[in-house]
Amino acid sequence: MKKTILKQYAQLLVEMGVNIQKGQELMVFASIKQEALVKEIAVAAYKKGAAKVSVEWGSDALTKVHYRYQSVKQLGKVEEWEKAKLQHRVDVVPARIYIADEDPDGMKGVNQKKVAKARMMSYPIIKPYIDQLENKEQWCIAGAASPEWAKKVFPGMSKSKAVEKLWEAILETSRMGEDPVRNWKEHNADLRRRCDYLNSLNLKSLHYEASNGTDFTVGLIDEARFLGGSELTLGSNIEFNPNIPSEEVFTSPMKGEAEGIVYASMPLSYEGELIENFSVRFESGKAVEVKAEKGEELLKQMISMDETAAYLGEAALIPYDSPIRKTGILFYNTLYDENASCHLALGMGFTNVIKDYEKYTQKELQDMGVNDSMIHVDFMIGTRDMNITGTDKDGKKIKIFENGNWAF
Repeated sequence: MKKTILKQYAQLLVEMGVNIQKGQELMVFASIKQEALVKEIAVAAYKKGAAKVSVEWGSDALTKVHYRYQSVKQLGKVEEWEKAKLQHRVDVVPARIYIADEDPDGMKGVNQKKVAKARMMSYPIIKPYIDQLENKEQWCIAGAASPEWAKKVFPGMSKSKAVEKLWEAILETSRMGEDPVRNWKEHNADLRRRCDYLNSLNLKSLHYEASNGTDFTVGLIDEARFLGGSELTLGSNIEFNPNIPSEEVFTSPMKGEAEGIVYASMPLSYEGELIENFSVRFESGKAVEVKAEKGEELLKQMISMDETAAYLGEAALIPYDSPIRKTGILFYNTLYDENASCHLALGMGFTNVIKDYEKYTQKELQDMGVNDSMIHVDFMIGTRDMNITGTDKDGKKIKIFENGNWAF
């Protein structure tokens, strides 16, 4: 990776990703493999006026060691200094950048039941801090090539060539062309036009059909909107792009209104392991049956993480001919694969989809139908022949997707 290109990518994440403000703190979460990129992010942030850049480094290999040797009690414990860090975030409201470069098979062999128990222990302690920051922070998730991830995507290439090829794909799908900032402004405008049209339809439900067996209907919340692209922080109205790349138009569906079966169209990387060739069947809004050729126990564990993990938190629409799909690459990474395919998410919904959400309490937003959970896991269902039909409040049928792409 040329330093000039890495610098431009870092600038995109700082300026269009989190849109760092003068005097604001920035937190970066990255693996130890991404020192060069993190350095350029820090430089870009300071040049934009950031007061402080903090970095939390991670390592798949070290995390795996912790999971193996620590007890569940220790893994699930939230130390006082960790609470102090969370309180600091609440107090200063920093911007956050997450660099995704995980090995899709990095946690293979880990006792996932042990990990799940530990997460269930720590989450109730962490959640109050998360709730206080809901919709107030600028945040951005973006990718960076690592040797392990690159070799999974391009197994027939040498390590160096695979990394180079993956970086090319990351930059292309992140709209890093001649003028990345202009590219993103134009892209956001296009996504807003899609949202405006969908919001004008007053849809009550969406029905999905595909030849792979998907036959599924999900209800929508009256007060909810479709969103896409950039978002605004609560109170300060700072515009930011939470996902780079992003091709989706999404909403949070009505909790308790989902019927039928959906078949995944791509593998799902969850907790460092792959779940492949799977289906999810819903009754009264809840995932009541899951089947998978690989990773079925992990899938079952996922939907039982808490009482609401088996309910939907998101329905996202992405055309089959999206730029990410056109690369012909299966990324084995949800950030990229979810933007190549219509997807659903099990678990937590987004409160900011509700019109005038700032006027309501978290409890009131949940009572409207937004699901709350400790997980939010996207899985891809879009196919070349997927048709999606909307039904409005008067019972009128409206084509939303035809043969995998927008019908409007």
